[in-house]
Amino acid sequence: MTTGSTKFGARPALACEIAADRVLAGRSADAGRMVEMCSAQELAPGTVVPDLIEPNLRDGTAIRQAIESALGGVSGRSRDVIAILPDTAVRVVLMDFETLPSKPEEAEAVVRFRLKKSLPFNLDDARVSYHAQTGGTGLRAIAAVVLKSVLQEYESAFRDAGYNPGVVMPSMLAALGAADAEKPTLVVKVDARSIGIAILDQEQVLLFRTLENVRGITISGEQLAEEVYPSVVFFQDTYNLNIDRIYVAGLPETVGAAPALKAQTGATVAELVAASQIGAVTGSAPRWRMAGVVGALIA
Repeated sequence: MTTGSTKFGARPALACEIAADRVLAGRSADAGRMVEMCSAQELAPGTVVPDLIEPNLRDGTAIRQAIESALGGVSGRSRDVIAILPDTAVRVVLMDFETLPSKPEEAEAVVRFRLKKSLPFNLDDARVSYHAQTGGTGLRAIAAVVLKSVLQEYESAFRDAGYNPGVVMPSMLAALGAADAEKPTLVVKVDARSIGIAILDQEQVLLFRTLENVRGITISGEQLAEEVYPSVVFFQDTYNLNIDRIYVAGLPETVGAAPALKAQTGATVAELVAASQIGAVTGSAPRWRMAGVVGALIA
């Protein structure tokens, strides 16, 4: 899924995520499902303040320099990049339809009409992108909505650094690209401000939620399991299925969250980004922080 315009005939080999505390970048291998090189640059507190409505990027010079440094270590001659935005800067909504018009402009008008009821801003001021999944008796659209003013902040930051952000994704949707979801799969992604929860089955997104995270990455396994529990119950009651596998991203000690999540669901728990999906890492870019970049590149 993309928000904004896509300018490329092929998917870019570069991805770069701007998070609240650092800029993370990666380059995919020429062949195979892995990211061969990653880099990261830390940001001072307050440099990026992710928000749905307010200005996000508070120090343009520092952000430009971080993008230049992170991408400069992996980009080679490439300048086309998948730009990954914080989850709290983009609203993601699942909507069910019996059908949608076959013409794209008419289908988008229907999606935008439904979105008007669920947004805290004027939809005329926003960019909308959606992907329609076919399943069951109808269609399920996954829509990503971002204010034009917020999107322009991030796009301008990449252009100022000399890169072309033709594909733009929110972090959690990007991270889902790293998940094997043939069976009922729960993906939990934690960052300093939010907890992203998605449940997929047969590679389709059945549930998507973004929760406020007041504890940051210091959240304990038990606390995380408590936050996730209502979504698991809703999924089981709605679809009459049990979670088979859980992937966790964004926590330095996934193993610490595993016992509580396993006790709650009985499912196996693993880190979302596998060692086989990522190669050399430079800078402060541990594997558990790279889910957005890796998922965007290997999806």
